[in-house]
Amino acid sequence: MKSKFLKYSLLLPALALLTNGCSKFDDINTNPNATTQVNSAMLATGMILNITRGDISSTKSFMQPYLLGKYLTWGEGQENFQYNKISRTDFSRITLLRNITPMENYATSDALKKSYQALGHFIRAWQFFMTTMQVGDIPYTDAVKGESDAILQPKYDSQKAVFLGILSELDQANTLFASGATFEGDPIFAGSTDKWRRLTNSFELHVLINLYKKTGDADLKVIERFKDIVANRPLMRDYNDNFALAYNATAGQNYPWSDVPAGSGNSFVKSNYTMLTNVLLDPLKATNDKRLFYYAKPSPVKITAGVSQTDFAAYPGVEPSDSFSSLQTRRVNKDYADINARYVNLVNAEPVGVFNYWDLQFILAEATIRGWITGTPAQTYYANGITNSMKFIAQYTPDLADYNHNMKMDAAYIDAFPATVALAGSIEQQIAQVITQKYVASFLQGSKYQAWFENRRTGYPVFKLNSTTNLNSPSTNFPLRWLYPSNELSYNSANLSAAVASQYGGSDDVNQAMWLLK
Repeated sequence: MKSKFLKYSLLLPALALLTNGCSKFDDINTNPNATTQVNSAMLATGMILNITRGDISSTKSFMQPYLLGKYLTWGEGQENFQYNKISRTDFSRITLLRNITPMENYATSDALKKSYQALGHFIRAWQFFMTTMQVGDIPYTDAVKGESDAILQPKYDSQKAVFLGILSELDQANTLFASGATFEGDPIFAGSTDKWRRLTNSFELHVLINLYKKTGDADLKVIERFKDIVANRPLMRDYNDNFALAYNATAGQNYPWSDVPAGSGNSFVKSNYTMLTNVLLDPLKATNDKRLFYYAKPSPVKITAGVSQTDFAAYPGVEPSDSFSSLQTRRVNKDYADINARYVNLVNAEPVGVFNYWDLQFILAEATIRGWITGTPAQTYYANGITNSMKFIAQYTPDLADYNHNMKMDAAYIDAFPATVALAGSIEQQIAQVITQKYVASFLQGSKYQAWFENRRTGYPVFKLNSTTNLNSPSTNFPLRWLYPSNELSYNSANLSAAVASQYGGSDDVNQAMWLLK
């Protein structure tokens, strides 16, 4: 994927542009040292970066979601996410949406206005989806109407109503992008309405697959909508269409886990505190998947003992539910597989996507297995997901032993691999295969908490429940959701209380199942 970088600095508190100071992605005709007038491009940039870079973050914060998703463990101290402790979220995603109306209004032509309106619908859909996935019912109809309608205490919509709204927003975005013009202020796709339209439709399929328990709902029309999108709308074509940020050597634009420049003060954290888990490594070993050699570096204990770096046995995983003290012993003894050196050494290790082409392909494979769509075999979609993940990794990894451990994935290997893990067995067994491959492909990729949401939805990959280390209460359960924001308790308590009463019997509890999961 090719992304350029912009250089500008904005401070627009009146419009609540949530970019936290300087943002440096893609080209914008702005002098960072001069006062500038707000325009559509600036507002678009701020919001796009908020839903990409804002979620990706950097250093330790970059790794936090992957602790919850059981890809790795953290050795600095006992981490709540690793041990399934979830607390309160916030509604900052919704706050961002106040910038959409001015972005649309500053458009200088009808075609540009359509593009910015489409972008606004997409961003609304994205933010409301990510928020409702965490808690359940949320403000939607009355959200962000403090200035326009003086609604300072918005009522909560049911999760079903929120999903209907999200689907409608994405449908409108598709239509508007189709008649819009290339627009400025886009650090991802350089304003290509075609690429944004493909992302919009692909993401709508993601929303729909999350509604798989609601296929009988006459209002949602889950399968009917899914079929129509696949048959009649453009979708992402390959990993070059990933909704991803690229990185370079400029200060502040490095890959989130890189330790460049040397001596930045973070190398001790990055080289000593991460251990890869058996949840990630065991499926790779079971299928002789060479992505392992690009994701991990071998145990120094195994190498000293004479095990080759080309041997899968040189990469022992740890069980993330083991006690922190036992994992500390493993870490001190150095008999574990750490994150591949390329993620630390390279300023541009790889673009990080929050929605990727392989996500779409695995969604299409799952929908085919479930009987929602026909015509293309599930194996074809499944293979496309796997091969594009592999091609992406090979494309962005220098051909060095430190990074592929002499187990290079060439074109012949990549093309042949999907047949070695071909879909087989019952519907449930095939879905387990698809979700496992989605999990493997999403190492250090994907939207925030994606792997955890997939596990909550499908049960795959299997996360071990260890009641002696589980920080959830009760320790015999995995949590199912976040708690509502403390600000809502203080400033919107009546509406929040009504939402909690209607969903969860009055108890804002992490163990309560939201409508989506029933």
